[in-house]
Amino acid sequence: MTTVSNRRKVLGGLVGIGGLANSAAATLAATHRTLPRAKTNSGLVEGNTENGIYGFKGIPYGADTRLTRFQPPVPAKTWRGVRKAIAYGPASPQGSNEPNQSENCLFLNVWTPALRDGGRRPVMFYIHGGAYSNGSGSAAIYDGTNLCKRGNVVVVTINHRLNAFGYLSLGMLDDRYADSGNVGQLDIILALNWVKENIAEFGGDPNCVMVFGQSGGGAKIATMMAMPGAKGLFHRAVSMSGQQITASGPLNARKRAEVYLKALGVAKIDDLKTLDTAKLVAALGATDPVIGSGGVYFGPVLDFKNLTRHPFYPDAPAQSAAIPMMIGNTHDETRAFISDPGVYKLSWEELPERLARNLRVDILPSFVIDQYKAWYTGISPTDLFFLATTAGRSWRAAIVEDELRAAAGTPAFAYQLDFPCPDDKRRAMHTTDIPLAFDNTDKEGAVTGNGEAARKMAAILSETFIAFARTGRPDNALIPTWTPYSLAGRETMVFDLPPHLENDPRGRERKLFEKVPFIQQGT
Repeated sequence: MTTVSNRRKVLGGLVGIGGLANSAAATLAATHRTLPRAKTNSGLVEGNTENGIYGFKGIPYGADTRLTRFQPPVPAKTWRGVRKAIAYGPASPQGSNEPNQSENCLFLNVWTPALRDGGRRPVMFYIHGGAYSNGSGSAAIYDGTNLCKRGNVVVVTINHRLNAFGYLSLGMLDDRYADSGNVGQLDIILALNWVKENIAEFGGDPNCVMVFGQSGGGAKIATMMAMPGAKGLFHRAVSMSGQQITASGPLNARKRAEVYLKALGVAKIDDLKTLDTAKLVAALGATDPVIGSGGVYFGPVLDFKNLTRHPFYPDAPAQSAAIPMMIGNTHDETRAFISDPGVYKLSWEELPERLARNLRVDILPSFVIDQYKAWYTGISPTDLFFLATTAGRSWRAAIVEDELRAAAGTPAFAYQLDFPCPDDKRRAMHTTDIPLAFDNTDKEGAVTGNGEAARKMAAILSETFIAFARTGRPDNALIPTWTPYSLAGRETMVFDLPPHLENDPRGRERKLFEKVPFIQQGT
């Protein structure tokens, strides 16, 4: 009796274990079934779901560029089966501490509320900053989940080739490399073509694509607006603290190529094909032959093939006249990247030389100082330094683009972000608008912090960007009616709490610096 009883207990336990196993298998199968899958023109991808939003990370849009170094990109190769898309792809090789670098870097990320539902949602296509040299689309503050939830949109971020890998102009040295000065731009254009061909699968509208980018990302957008290969691939544009008036001239680009090749110790251009990636990165530190300091500048090149004119010289590009554009800057741009501690202890005696090194326009520093002292009673040397450098070298290019769009009869929507980050030394510095536009004030890297005021400001700016993506106009319930920029009124939306429309903010500073011509550094 005892044996039978024990056997029954054991059998019962086995049944229980079997039931648990079956239950676990069922749960695993159910979990597997709920993972989102999408079909691209290269193959199936499987992503994740977070907060009700489908996320796909590390989707290849182009083939490994190590195999086509300094040549135009080619579409990604097809694959069999299902490719996992749950981790960001590598970033372009660069001199920064960006993790996970590789020449195999043509990857994009997609966030969407739905798949294959014919939703035709606006697509918000973000291009990262870092000039043309550093960065990636993988930072936490670029996560598209919150924008998708707030606005029922599709968000895309990308990686592409940077610095010498994307903008080393070898065409005047060897015509087989005629495209090399702009292949980083061609990568972006290839990614936009991927969106055109695939985004409907992700619930997006290929005919309603807004490109937006901060710093170097905004400059890449301004450049694309003059590139014939980008025509028709995007339908709204937002430049956040990143303008491109002129591109590098071909002769300056050749000088840079020669200096770079000398730093590498390369006699024949074909030798570049076999060099280690690390050596190519190390040589980026060679002194720029045009600027005379810093590492070699790499950016888009006026090659009369892929870029047939300067982006915003002598006028706004007619190719993009019909594209609604928003152009913005932050009030204290240079507080982010002029970080020498001595700047915060400046004396009046030191100020003229500091300005001379940092204004990037040829104007008498003493004259600038006298003007600011007359306008702002009791101003400190440090505050004067940051106001003047922001107005002269960062904000100035945005005004030029605003003016050229207005003169062409296709005005932009101009904004200035005054909302400060919590660091009183930094204030409304360069990058402050990124977490606000993405509604990501709670993410790592958000200089705004995640306080109540920051969340309110994020709601305002992200709703504005979503409205612009959807309609080509930024108007929404959280801001006053926004009049486009005109030469008569110079209407500018000032983003603070509360936001307000202002005519010609900081007009005295604008008039001061327009006394001298503006040539973008490095070009």
